[in-house]
Amino acid sequence: MPDTEEIDGDVYVSPRYLAGSTSVGDLALEPLLALGFDLRHDDLGNAYVTAPDHRVRLGFLPEGDDDGLWRINAYRDRFGPPAWGVSFNDQCPTEFVAAFTTALAAAYQAGPEHYLAQPDSTDPELDAFHAIVPLINRGWKIQHPRWGVLELQTPDGMAGLEYAQGRLDAEKELTTLQARWYLWGGPKNRYGRWYATASTNTPVPLVTAITESVSDPAPLPRWKDEMLRGLRESAQLVPVTPPPPPVPTPLDVRRTAPRRAPALTTRSIPRWSTTTTPSAVLPARRSGPHR
Repeated sequence: MPDTEEIDGDVYVSPRYLAGSTSVGDLALEPLLALGFDLRHDDLGNAYVTAPDHRVRLGFLPEGDDDGLWRINAYRDRFGPPAWGVSFNDQCPTEFVAAFTTALAAAYQAGPEHYLAQPDSTDPELDAFHAIVPLINRGWKIQHPRWGVLELQTPDGMAGLEYAQGRLDAEKELTTLQARWYLWGGPKNRYGRWYATASTNTPVPLVTAITESVSDPAPLPRWKDEMLRGLRESAQLVPVTPPPPPVPTPLDVRRTAPRRAPALTTRSIPRWSTTTTPSAVLPARRSGPHR
């Protein structure tokens, strides 16, 4: 368990899809920057990250034109249109974005056949099912059928996924919410609702990284006072408490035990004395911190 001084928050939020954003991008940028992706900023404070081969680009856009805080695109032709695009809005828990960029970094290292891998064209819906399995395994329920849409929701109705079937407009997938994949979370009709989208050709393993993170039962740390009221009312908050002290090992016990005085012999007892005062017991040696 991490030291509480390393935890950025004073409460744990559960379920995690109600945690809201941290509003800090470092966690999600780090996996790509570690691979040597180029980082640049504009005068407004937006950040732009580009892969060494210029085939993957990420924008962290707190001063963008809409609520799309994160936009990630990949390109077969660096001067052509995106092969796929993923977006997360400004209320999306940053950990979900980090899960995606971590998977993207691994795919980028593996090569273009991984980060540009298209879903199986013979049965794309069966291929997409791999990204849905984590949700089903963790209790998300398939909703009543809607024409052209496969929908799942959490039992509390606070998060969901929509997978659009059939042919979609490629440009709209990259610029609107009408994408192949649409995930959301948060109370209805509340400002705190988050969303994430992924277009048709987004590699299924990358989408799976998002669904795995969204459905993970582990809570997320947050600062209670910074959580939106709607989320705070709907989520379960548990105070972050210091970890219990480690259980001492036998070695620790031996190190902290006081030294015994040496055994007395008859030769050490003065003949003229009727009582004997043992030698002063040496003070216990303090042990160092347990490692």
